[in-house]
Amino acid sequence: MITALQSTIRRTRQHHAIEHATLLLLAERFPGRRMAGYSDPIGFTLLADVPAEAVQRALTDAMLRLHAGESHLAIHPYCGTNLLATGVLVTLAALASTTGAQRDVLSRFARALVLVLPALVIGPTVGSRLQRYTTLPSIGDRWVKDVRPLEVGGLRATRITFA
Repeated sequence: MITALQSTIRRTRQHHAIEHATLLLLAERFPGRRMAGYSDPIGFTLLADVPAEAVQRALTDAMLRLHAGESHLAIHPYCGTNLLATGVLVTLAALASTTGAQRDVLSRFARALVLVLPALVIGPTVGSRLQRYTTLPSIGDRWVKDVRPLEVGGLRATRITFA
């Protein structure tokens, strides 16, 4: 039996996958535009200065493609999960560099650099792997309820909700 919490987490992961796929398609259609999204159990919000019709079309295409098995669309290279994973790894590396005997500033700097640089390099890969747990490309039970343009702090946005 699925609990209310499990259902909430499942829906959020599905919405996160649809958000990523929608953003990837919008980025192909509007190169160079800055876009971001935020998923929740009810749907997701896209911050993107693109026409509402373009969002609707990208959303429809994203859902069709995810449903057809293109699960790679659920993984986004600029997801906050990548940023978080990189930030945690860099912070741990920086903290690790401060352990041990006190040394001169140059030695401490070099040690920090040697530990932090690999963390910066592997962070996005770790984040992409974590996205396998924060997204769920199996979206067969998700149906769009509403696509509504809105303004958030002077920025153009679109709120997508699911039934």
